Amino acid sequence: MYLLKQKMTSSLKDNILSGLTVALALVPEAIAFSFVAGVEPLIGLYTAFIIGLITAIIGGRPGMISGATGAIAVVIVELVISHGVEYLFAAVVLMGILQVLAGLLKLGKFIRLVPHPVMIGFVNGLAVVIFVSQFEQFKVGHEWMKGPELFIMIGLILLTMAIIKFFPKITKAVPATLVSIVAVTVLVIGLNIDTRTVGDLAEISGGLPKFHFPSVPFNLETLSVILPYSVVMAIIGLIESLMTMSLIDETTDTRGHGNKECIGQGVANMVCGLFGGMGGCAMIGQSMLNIQSGGKDRASGITAALSLLGFILFASGLISMIPIAALVGIMFVVVIATFEWTSINMLNKIPRSDALVIIVVTVVTVFTNLAVSVALGIVLSALVFAWEKGKKISKTTSTEEDGTKVYYLDGPLFFASIKSFNDLFEVQSDPDHVIIDFNDAHVHDHSAIAAIDALTAKYLENGKEIHLRHLSPECRILMSNAEFIEVNILEDPKYHIASDNLA
Repeated sequence: MYLLKQKMTSSLKDNILSGLTVALALVPEAIAFSFVAGVEPLIGLYTAFIIGLITAIIGGRPGMISGATGAIAVVIVELVISHGVEYLFAAVVLMGILQVLAGLLKLGKFIRLVPHPVMIGFVNGLAVVIFVSQFEQFKVGHEWMKGPELFIMIGLILLTMAIIKFFPKITKAVPATLVSIVAVTVLVIGLNIDTRTVGDLAEISGGLPKFHFPSVPFNLETLSVILPYSVVMAIIGLIESLMTMSLIDETTDTRGHGNKECIGQGVANMVCGLFGGMGGCAMIGQSMLNIQSGGKDRASGITAALSLLGFILFASGLISMIPIAALVGIMFVVVIATFEWTSINMLNKIPRSDALVIIVVTVVTVFTNLAVSVALGIVLSALVFAWEKGKKISKTTSTEEDGTKVYYLDGPLFFASIKSFNDLFEVQSDPDHVIIDFNDAHVHDHSAIAAIDALTAKYLENGKEIHLRHLSPECRILMSNAEFIEVNILEDPKYHIASDNLA
């Protein structure tokens, strides 16, 4: 968690320097995530440039950094293996279209429906998936590394992680990830250590990204292949982007625009797919690095993207020399930083339902995908909430001078509390005149209205007169036996619906 509040004041110089720092840190992560996705490193670098530039210009959160991410990478690897990169490019374009539609339909506000336990499970599951995906780098062909080759790989990984851990104690002027990449690369070249490099897996020929319309058949069969991946990528991309935006909002005491960010991410991914990119979204770590380095305006994101393009154009040869072990070490550090370690100790301190949600979302993320896990977590949290709230409705009673019995209800009345609501009343033994006072009770849905309707009918069948008092105007309009309602308009509660303007 990033608890330090940042002031949203920074100069152009601060933004440019911060953008340069972020660009240096983006290079190794973009390459590493491209390996996770099973695509060429240049695809990951192009993705980081295109998405980073477009979202910095038209996105809804100044200072937020977007690019190739692990959350998207782990989803697309299966599509790349089964159908190839051309289908990936088509899926990314469709992903962008879906995200633009989400923004136009003002769906950005629904990020508020993601409970905190779901977010914890989300990041924990993402960390586990990224960790497991790195095991592929310990294979040569289909065989696992053995002997000296394995020991060299492990040693370089540990060295990379150690540099990232301890170098910031010396200085934070240069990103520790960049220092680790340079140091390990120089060590491997200087000592002529026999280990695999980026150039062994793919040749990186720097140049501008070229427009490339996906070479796939335009028919329903292609749509059936890419649509599931596009939907999952679109949802994951928006969830991670809006979660990152919320974190920056909290850190800076400002407010981004969720719907605008949805559109910005969508346009960026559409362009990305048309220029041979793998798709992406906002990056939590890089965004916080940018904010804390002074990059709080759009200039920082634009600088980061253009600087990254400069690296692609003029330093591609150097990128090919990077040892694979250094990238794996960086990803292991990302895993350690991403996993919410405090959640392990929290499991026996928080409500069991919240602990269950964290575990379920984490496990489902590992074995399916992030979109399914988040959706399941939200549903599970909603069911738990409904179950607990359903037990909260209660009553007090009094008898007026004329013998009328008054039920004073307290608590929410909705589908989960209907049984508890019905158990509160003693229809057979009640006097001939009954009043139900809803002043401290909130009627939330049609199930509640149907229950009230059924209760009034039951009293009438027993020849008793019933009055419903202090119902909200919305409820009174929907009540089917409105002629039996006695209300005090001045005291009636009024409920308000959240406006799309909030997003």
